[in-house]
Amino acid sequence: MPPNFPASAEELLPLVYAELRQLAAAKMARENPGMTLQPTALVHEAWLRLTRGGVEAAAPRWECRAHFFAAAGEAMRRILIDRARSRRAGRHGGGLERTELDTLEIPERAGDEVLLRVDDVLDALEREDPRSAELVKLRFFGGFELQEAALALGISDRTARRYWRFARAWLREALGRDGG
Repeated sequence: MPPNFPASAEELLPLVYAELRQLAAAKMARENPGMTLQPTALVHEAWLRLTRGGVEAAAPRWECRAHFFAAAGEAMRRILIDRARSRRAGRHGGGLERTELDTLEIPERAGDEVLLRVDDVLDALEREDPRSAELVKLRFFGGFELQEAALALGISDRTARRYWRFARAWLREALGRDGG
């Protein structure tokens, strides 16, 4: 672990809480109005997932700040996907709507169906090209700029741009195949 990087979860939380709250607020701004989950609750739930329920011995060790925030973004993504699946499971029917993927950004108010479709095609992309999928997750759900995502993945900016071009084309095609 790099020097000056906190060794325990108790040391890390006060240092990153405000940034985690900003990340959560940005993710929640994309949710439909009436969402019962608040940014603070999303941060707390993500924190529990990141630290394995608070069991210090089981908590993962992060290599750097970017690695930690990538993990936090993924944890928040999983929480939002799980909540969307849960809400969808409670409904009957609810046909899918066509979604255009012109710029690979979640619409300002993404509905559960859109979020779940994007998650499904990301899972398929991960099976096809795990590195490209990781880059998309960092950008799409983690709010990373391309250069930040490249740094977190340990790849060059040029390689990141190549992965990004491939992933965008692949996702457009996949969403089109799936009726999107």
